Amino acid sequence: MTDPHAIQPSALDQIPDRDPEETAEWRASLDAVARAGGPERAAFLMRRTLEHAEGAGVGLPKLLETDYVNTIPTAAEPPLDGDEEMERRITAWNRWNAAAMVSRAAAHGVGGHIATFASAAWLYETGFNHFFHGKEGDGSGDQLFIQGHASPGVYARAFLDGRLDEGHLDNFRRESGGRGLPSYPHPRRLPWLWEFPTVSMGLGPLSAIYQARFNRYLAHRGIKDTSGSRVWAFLGDGEMDEPESTAALALAAREELDNLTFVVNCNLQRLDGPVRANFKIVQELEAQFRGAGWNVVKTLWGTAWDELFRLDTTGALVRRLRRVPDAQIQTYQTRDAAYIRRDFFGAEPALVEMAGLLSDDKILECFHTSRGGHEVRKVYAAYRAALAHRGAPTVILAQTVKGHTLGQGFASKNANHQMKKLTADEFKVMRDLLDLPIRDADFVDGQAPYGHPGADSPEVRYLRERRAALGGPAPARRVHPVAPLPSPAEKAFTAFDRGSGSQNVATTMAFVRLVKDLVRDRETGGRWVPIVPDEARTFGMESLFPSLGIYSPKGQTYEPVDRDQLMYYKEAADGQILNEGITEAGSMADFIAAATSYATHGETMIPFYIFYSMFGWQRTADQMWQLGDQLGRGFLVGATAGRTTLTGEGLQHADGHSPVIAATNPAALSYDPAFAYEVAVIVREGLRRMFGEPRPGEDQDVFYYLTVYNEPLPQPAKPSGADVDEGIVKGLYRFATAESAGLTPPADAPRVQLVGAGTAVHWVSRAQSLLAEEWGVAADVWSATSFTELRRDAMEADAALLRGEDRVPYVRRALRGVEGPVLAVSDYMRQVPDQIAQWVEQDWMSLGADGFGLSDTRRGARRHFGVDAESVVVAALAQLARRGEVKATTVTEARERYGL
Repeated sequence: MTDPHAIQPSALDQIPDRDPEETAEWRASLDAVARAGGPERAAFLMRRTLEHAEGAGVGLPKLLETDYVNTIPTAAEPPLDGDEEMERRITAWNRWNAAAMVSRAAAHGVGGHIATFASAAWLYETGFNHFFHGKEGDGSGDQLFIQGHASPGVYARAFLDGRLDEGHLDNFRRESGGRGLPSYPHPRRLPWLWEFPTVSMGLGPLSAIYQARFNRYLAHRGIKDTSGSRVWAFLGDGEMDEPESTAALALAAREELDNLTFVVNCNLQRLDGPVRANFKIVQELEAQFRGAGWNVVKTLWGTAWDELFRLDTTGALVRRLRRVPDAQIQTYQTRDAAYIRRDFFGAEPALVEMAGLLSDDKILECFHTSRGGHEVRKVYAAYRAALAHRGAPTVILAQTVKGHTLGQGFASKNANHQMKKLTADEFKVMRDLLDLPIRDADFVDGQAPYGHPGADSPEVRYLRERRAALGGPAPARRVHPVAPLPSPAEKAFTAFDRGSGSQNVATTMAFVRLVKDLVRDRETGGRWVPIVPDEARTFGMESLFPSLGIYSPKGQTYEPVDRDQLMYYKEAADGQILNEGITEAGSMADFIAAATSYATHGETMIPFYIFYSMFGWQRTADQMWQLGDQLGRGFLVGATAGRTTLTGEGLQHADGHSPVIAATNPAALSYDPAFAYEVAVIVREGLRRMFGEPRPGEDQDVFYYLTVYNEPLPQPAKPSGADVDEGIVKGLYRFATAESAGLTPPADAPRVQLVGAGTAVHWVSRAQSLLAEEWGVAADVWSATSFTELRRDAMEADAALLRGEDRVPYVRRALRGVEGPVLAVSDYMRQVPDQIAQWVEQDWMSLGADGFGLSDTRRGARRHFGVDAESVVVAALAQLARRGEVKATTVTEARERYGL
């Protein structure tokens, strides 16, 4: 069978051979080695030659896999900068308390995870003792993306250093009492400790890459020196199956992010079984990362294996390790020495001979416990190598045993992720293994006690000294005192108050124009971070290219094809725009890094991320929850919004539901503005609330979602009235009565209230005219900028009533006393306006674009969904007919006249 990786003759024919005789000599030498030493020896020499060529800078394709051994030989390990025995004792206390915390929580039925931290303890402890910089030193410290299921180990360490007490640990996963600990890293729940929420699998690695990239962005733009910050992302080997985990590997290598280190805990297990039962996940990840351009450090075997590798004079051991699948390695961890001798060493005569030199205890030590990820010296060497490497990010593939030190009932068992507690007897075995001074009498009712060596013990003093030298506690989240940003000049916002006259302007263009004015502001303009996923020209943002520049760490190394044009494509090392290509996930990760810079770096940035509205919440809502959990601030802008405005694109581009999804996120303030002046008012309010001086009791840790449309229409002037701005911000105001619109219905005409949202206001305004001119009905038009905010206000009013407070919802106050029924119309699902139905005292009806989208003209699509002006007229007449205010035949007549 043809080797798919071999260079085929057709490919070789493309490369001229300048010295066929020399080529023949090389081939003959290889053949001679294969005959004399066997194919394995020939392969060994070729591999070493390729490695040497790569190190010497010879232009060859990268060698994607190396042998299943440690990258750093024992002889090359640097000396440990610390007290290994002291660190062992500290780690033992943390292992114990993490297990005790989860076991005690399990008694309350709230679960928890024991096995993950048990496998990864040295990966974290080595970092905390030697590498992770805190927030109290120079710069911003390091950014730590902690594996979610390892949180008990971090809590255990915070207990040891005095930041948590037993009361906190006893309330693990029980937060309602006020002293509890969240299950996973949740900045919103424990904002002084956690910086990054990571338990939604795959989002941690993606965010870590863009965080490291954003650190460089801040430095290149001269906003902050971030050269002292390193991003550490701790991941599971099973987590790497998530597409987001590896989506941006090439970006990290392309931009040479050597300020980034991934640490993948390769315990070979995911939640229900082996990660790669019949294969080798470490080798797969090595090839994937090396192929993407990363530096790869494998830390697989502990020092107990050194003797075995010294005995491997034929390469048989290395060959066997390369071929044994992961699930079988797990099996070895649970079987006796006789089984391992037979199954592993029995594969080759050379291995049988080797096994004869090994005791059973030695074999069990190697196969049961001795893993690189369980030895501080191995992990320390890997971390040092990561820090020393330049020009590329580093991934450390550390092999561990899931459930290590928890006993044979846990170690490498497929079910250990679901095992929540140890028995008292199992704890006692663990105590003896860890050599902890905990007495049998300390167990009460079979429950394991927490352990602490004492606030002034050598262990705690050592821990605190190490952390002080590294810049204070870690992990830690710090919100530095930052002065509120000054409000930009008012003229940027009032420029839209006069309207556009006869000029057609889409609200997308109005938003971009507003941003163009705001980025020119002397005080705050440089704080804006425009983010766009390869659609800048669609949104009319190309005019920002020459003035702001597109961020590229290499600047612009070519002459752009449109250099002679006014709006040419300009890249720059200090560019302000993040133009990410076709990746909504990457753009959201950018946004999160910028939106939380006020805490991560003490630098307030104002990100806005503009995208096809269909490809925002539908594709990346999980990251928007991550944004809210991380207390991010900024503007998400869903452009080409609505189900009927993006003509011709059809179902997959027709957004009829993003406000519904946005409404589920408590941190998202969702707005659907109809007019340019509404956009300006909302952005001004968002800047004040998120980045200015907060009002008493106001939550600054929110983000705004605005929908803007690509439908060019005349922009009206802002109505007069002191309550217009308040109504825009709160979600509803009266745009025009029949009389103020210049219509003259009869004095006794029936009246209806037409509530439009977003672009639908234009349809209801047209319906207002038709109702007056053709049916003698007076209609008032209202603009509903946010049904979601109206609903939230009403729910708060309901909650206030339960507390005995008399509070009327804003929507009820706004509509109090108006005549006639209310008809709400949206370019989204009826579920959007129906959010407020129960708080509207008048008769209620809604129209919306429910169902799948379709390709058609705007007019055709709106007729299809029954939301065009004529459909609004018929629906309004039907409401009035049910009230007896118009004849039923009028509805039939209107339906026939409009062809409905």
